[in-house]
Amino acid sequence: MSDEEDAAIRAAALADPDAQPLPEILPPRRGRPKSENPKLYVPLRIDADVVDRFKAAGPGWQSRMNEALRKAAGL
Repeated sequence: MSDEEDAAIRAAALADPDAQPLPEILPPRRGRPKSENPKLYVPLRIDADVVDRFKAAGPGWQSRMNEALRKAAGL
């Protein structure tokens, strides 16, 4: 493609109201903000009775299990 062809294509695109350039600053991304301490995905085999005990306490069992592991590790 020649410089003249490129210039003609750019001019036509800018003249089209439906084909405007993207703004320099894109709108913020949606969703949760990134965590300062992201969790790691670690496949871990745990005895069924241990998982059942945590699940029996209701929602948030994974967070409670994480807290128990942190306490056991002295963190």
